[in-house]
Amino acid sequence: MSQNWQKRSRPERLERRYLFADYSRLRDFLDRAAELSEQQGLYPDMGFGRDYLNITIHADPDTGQLGPQEEGFAQLLDDLGGYQ
Repeated sequence: MSQNWQKRSRPERLERRYLFADYSRLRDFLDRAAELSEQQGLYPDMGFGRDYLNITIHADPDTGQLGPQEEGFAQLLDDLGGYQ
């Protein structure tokens, strides 16, 4: 998981902003992120504009803590677009 992810507390979560050259690239990333979400069974909050995407991955609802699944999902998202 890259250092661009910010770990927040109350409630515990991971946050990141991705920037894109244009809307077409953003849309491609969103489509691939949706497929990844279905595969992993994790559904982050996403907000986007023409050239950016904000993602929030919330902690496991049962434990209230971030674990390997959430951090691994963040890394998989980074890998989708070749982000560090």
